[in-house]
Amino acid sequence: MVEDGRTDVLVEPESAEKWLARAQELVPVALDKAREVKGFPVRWKTIISKLEQAPSRLSDLSSHPCFSKNALCKEQLQSVSNTLNEAIELAELCVQEKYEGKLRMQSDLDALSGKLDLNLRDCGLLIKTGVLGEVTLPSSSAIASSSSVEPESNIRELLARLQIGHLEAKHKALDCLIDAMRENIKNVLVVLGRSNIAALVQLLTATSPRIREKTVTVICSLAESGSCENWLVSEGVLPPLIRLVESGSAVGKEKATISLQRLSMSAEIARSIVGHGGVQPLIEVCRTGDSVSQAAAACTLKNLSAVPEVRQNLAEEGIIKVMINLLDCGILLGSKEYAAECLQNLTLSNENLKRSVVSEGGIRSLLAYIDGPLPQESAVGALRNLISLVSVDVLVSLGLIPRLVHILRSGSLGAQHAAALAICRLCSSSEMKKLVGESGCIPLLVKMLEAKTNGAREVAAQAVSSLATVSQNRREVKKDNKSVPNLVQLLDPSAQNTAKKYAISCLGLLSSSKKCKKLMVSYGAIGYLKKLSEMDIPGAKKLLERLERGKLRRLFSRK
Repeated sequence: MVEDGRTDVLVEPESAEKWLARAQELVPVALDKAREVKGFPVRWKTIISKLEQAPSRLSDLSSHPCFSKNALCKEQLQSVSNTLNEAIELAELCVQEKYEGKLRMQSDLDALSGKLDLNLRDCGLLIKTGVLGEVTLPSSSAIASSSSVEPESNIRELLARLQIGHLEAKHKALDCLIDAMRENIKNVLVVLGRSNIAALVQLLTATSPRIREKTVTVICSLAESGSCENWLVSEGVLPPLIRLVESGSAVGKEKATISLQRLSMSAEIARSIVGHGGVQPLIEVCRTGDSVSQAAAACTLKNLSAVPEVRQNLAEEGIIKVMINLLDCGILLGSKEYAAECLQNLTLSNENLKRSVVSEGGIRSLLAYIDGPLPQESAVGALRNLISLVSVDVLVSLGLIPRLVHILRSGSLGAQHAAALAICRLCSSSEMKKLVGESGCIPLLVKMLEAKTNGAREVAAQAVSSLATVSQNRREVKKDNKSVPNLVQLLDPSAQNTAKKYAISCLGLLSSSKKCKKLMVSYGAIGYLKKLSEMDIPGAKKLLERLERGKLRRLFSRK
């Protein structure tokens, strides 16, 4: 097998010392023969300059105290010896002019020059990687049969083999590295260096599909570990990952897409993915990929859509139609959720993108998705962003109001929050407030006043206050035994309580009822309102005066 001009080598049982001696003997012979050649002067001049570097590289290896114990070192010395033998043979052919043709010889000389480059580079890397100082596997053949957890020293050798040696050795090293990462990825991360990352990135473009698949499997695990995103990106991992998403095997496509999913969590990397042309391949996976790849691609696109400056680029690539289609036909629920989040991001502030989602039928798809048993916040948020672009009549005809009630009853707190906000935006007229009040949402909003988060309590109070401006809705609020106690609790003057102004407004609307006023007083509203009046919170002083007048009247009436 050949890659980058390197021929596979079977390591014979000779010691590293013998291979070193053989290589040292061959260097002067190769140099003498090369200097005799008259033809192809430019090529031979280059080869001679590389041969002249060999003694110092061999000396560096031999001076290391552990060089004779390392399988990689022995393999490298054998490879150097084979290359030197080849240089001698080609020099003899050129001196005797017994070659088949000039073009063939030129090609052979270029290949020889490449092998010398790799030999010199790999000798340097053996020192640079620090692998010579480690206790290592006895031979490359042991890699194939190794199934136990690799100790740190053996993992160092596996990582070194990604940079040094022939293709089959790299293939076996990848197999063992995958096994080691499955057993305990931390053992690998401890010894992983930037040069190992660079070697992995280079293997993503290897000629062998099996090598590419296994390499992207390793890179996927590294990306998911969250430990080396910056190294991966700085070593150029994005373009080959995008190419694998575009035209890799099923496994390669899946692992590359999952890698991009994890890397795209960084806004800076997300911009780079767009800049490297990653959007269209990801969109295509959303259209045609299997369930896992489709979900990973949808999540990656969702991550990209979180970056405001790339949203228009995404729209121009056709993302809106694809996300709407995922909402309708996505294989996994996760794909649908990512599509809804993507649409929510795209419609946050850009009016053109909002109109595009509406024109592509996005509202119908979002409403259909919301009908599920656990309505998700993202879909409700996307709907909330779109409400202002659609007439009230259309929204009512599409069944928006019953969906909002369904969300308030069954959705997560985040989804309920988004639904209450949508109700606030929707209720711009008395007619709409009546329709919403008749839907049965008021008791659900009153219950939401007890929510654990300040934001949810605030938006629930805002919605109840808005609905209570209509008399028939006000009667519904009064009927609920929890409405006054919950609203009074929201008069808490602390800075964290952002719902107090809406609570004051709503209690003011209810204060025309004697029963409600008595309840407000009994639950301590006056004490709260005195503090709020001192803080000049709008409406607090007026409501306080109304409650105190009522209290005085009751006292006088008793006398």
